Amino acid sequence: MRQFNSMFYIALIISLSLLFPINYSYAKERKVSVTVEVNLNAPDDARHVRLWIPYPMSDNNQDVTDVNINGNFSDMKILREGNYGNNALYVEWREPNQKRSIKYSFNVRRTELVTKEFTKREVPFSKEEFNKYLEPTRLVTTDGKVKEYAEKITKGRKGTLAKARAVYDWVAENMKRDPDVRGCGFGEVEKLLETMSGKCMDIHSVFVALMRASGIPAREVTGIRIPQGKEGSMTAAQHCWAEFYLHGYGWVIVDPADVAKARLEKQLTNEQLKPYREYYFGAVDENRIAVGLGRDIMLNPPQSGEPLNYFMYPYAEADGVALNEDLFGYNLGYKITFREL
Repeated sequence: MRQFNSMFYIALIISLSLLFPINYSYAKERKVSVTVEVNLNAPDDARHVRLWIPYPMSDNNQDVTDVNINGNFSDMKILREGNYGNNALYVEWREPNQKRSIKYSFNVRRTELVTKEFTKREVPFSKEEFNKYLEPTRLVTTDGKVKEYAEKITKGRKGTLAKARAVYDWVAENMKRDPDVRGCGFGEVEKLLETMSGKCMDIHSVFVALMRASGIPAREVTGIRIPQGKEGSMTAAQHCWAEFYLHGYGWVIVDPADVAKARLEKQLTNEQLKPYREYYFGAVDENRIAVGLGRDIMLNPPQSGEPLNYFMYPYAEADGVALNEDLFGYNLGYKITFREL
């Protein structure tokens, strides 16, 4: 019943926004308690074990409070890496032959944001930081095939907003959700333009690549969904979305992956998906918690391994060797649960 109500309210908001244009509005909200528990699977004889857990912070759309952390760790800090500003709960164990556990909980009030009219207002933004969101990353390329696609998609469009909408519509109409992809996907754009399917990081990587190839700053936002219901597991509920920079306004939120998800789960045509496409261009619902930004992440303190594709899942090392079997690290022994407040 909650899922039905959620989509009813989204449709209602879309209808009202068409009748009464707005610049910026808040609507629904959710307040939940989230608990992250880790009983780390690490070699018994390891002498230096390190763990980084994504650590959400308060922002315009979410208020994080009542943080509680306990465990048998040797050291614990909240640290931010210097490139994208991703925060991590950083934990160390320095003794062999011990259980390595930590329990971390917080409350969060998440607010829906709906933007339907992009008025002109200045948003301070340094040139150095701006350029970062135009450059390619290891898997998000902006030349060759990507550049060709971007030029075709935006041909005849004038201005940032028109080009952004063209890219968004193309991604939402052509990319398909593949439920068999592990985790949120790896976001390897060159391959994705061949398969045209994937999970949320795959779909938003294509969006970001096409935007950057069009000369528009764009970035991936990593997070986790708050499932429907009063309580339950959210261990595998990670989700991501994207933002592009509109000069004179600021960052605009989009989520074409949730359009693709609606197509798959509800078996909708592109015409039937129009309300979803309209909503997720400039809107973010209340059923998600943002945890970070960007790609090719070097944590703080730096991990011994290579840069992380993105930081949405816990990452651990024992004596300088990665413990994650892959990016998603489900083998580490963590679980994430929520309870409605």
